[in-house]
Amino acid sequence: MSELIDVTGRLRKMPAEALAPVAYSISVGDSRVPLNEFLGKRVRLDFDGVIRCINCDRATKKSFNQGYCYPCFRKLAACDSCIMSPEKCHYHLGTCREPEWGETHCMVEHVVYLANSSGLKVGITRGSQVPTRWIDQGAVDAIPMVRVATRYIAGLVEVACKSHVADRTNWRAMLKGDVPELNLADERQRMLALIADDLSALRETHGQDAIREVDEDGLGLSYPVDVWPEKIKTHNLDKNPEVEGVLEGIKGQYLILDTGVINIRKFTGYEVRFRVMDD
Repeated sequence: MSELIDVTGRLRKMPAEALAPVAYSISVGDSRVPLNEFLGKRVRLDFDGVIRCINCDRATKKSFNQGYCYPCFRKLAACDSCIMSPEKCHYHLGTCREPEWGETHCMVEHVVYLANSSGLKVGITRGSQVPTRWIDQGAVDAIPMVRVATRYIAGLVEVACKSHVADRTNWRAMLKGDVPELNLADERQRMLALIADDLSALRETHGQDAIREVDEDGLGLSYPVDVWPEKIKTHNLDKNPEVEGVLEGIKGQYLILDTGVINIRKFTGYEVRFRVMDD
């Protein structure tokens, strides 16, 4: 068995392009390896036991928040609790961990959207992260609903929506391809009607121009998957540093192998060897 690809280095989240299907690469050290062409090939990941922080390069025994050491996890704005719960943003209180970072990442236009990854869900992302965020979640359809001035306001709109719709993806259903058909344009109109009073109240507080309903087109996405798994078995490099199997698909940030699935983003910062074998 010969090796078509053999690269080593620090693992990063998979870059992806919104083509038909989505075009994925795996980022290992300085190498970026296109993956779609290797569907049906045997791939192998070997973790050498070293984890390095993606911010400061410090060796760490455990990765926090997908790639950070504990000190960086505690000090960086990107790791603050308001990133997961944007309605808890405290920039306006003057207590942001990194005000300059907050200016470029939080005090900018955000999109509140509806997506279908395992059923209807609401989410938010920076305007510049469309459609990357949708791909990372494995959405088959997504549509902008509201554009707002800041991440904080996006979080407040999302909270209003969460009374009526989920805000999380059922990742197991997503990886099985078990996704219902939805008309997101219709769902957008339904949701805007449900939260109309909430939006009015938020505009009274934050300004009429801070929240803008949009009638933009949605985006349909397809993924390079040859075989959908019937049962989901997960690979964990912390428990087993050797992962091998035939690459049967890629969706979200997961490699789908005939031996199980692995969330590449979860192991950001891990030093690995990645190989593609030619039978």
